[in-house]
Amino acid sequence: MSTPENLKYTASHEWVKTEADGTITVGITQHAQELLGDMVFVENPAVGRKLQAKEECAVVESVKAAADVYAPVSGEVTAVNGGLDSAPEAINGDPYAAWMFRMKPDNAADVAALMDAAAYQAVVDSEAH
Repeated sequence: MSTPENLKYTASHEWVKTEADGTITVGITQHAQELLGDMVFVENPAVGRKLQAKEECAVVESVKAAADVYAPVSGEVTAVNGGLDSAPEAINGDPYAAWMFRMKPDNAADVAALMDAAAYQAVVDSEAH
């Protein structure tokens, strides 16, 4: 399983990439998309929506199940990946390229406090047993 070292992660299987302008890009991890299977629908939060950390803010649906996507930190949604509306299966192809939404965090320290790749991998490994 791929767990890129340059990203941060949540226990609810979101990945977070800090961009040069201080915003963050959010998507679901390879582990999450493998559990869900073939994606058929993605519902992103509205641009401008203010989110609280761990708030349900998006939904991904696969042929197997629907799953909530949670805000990794508190902040405001600044962009959504509209391409997923017509091609949700892009998440299956490369979950780290098929981002879902971007947000401006209220506090950059909250992003730094998220799990690194090794800590996230330990969570995934513990779930497998």
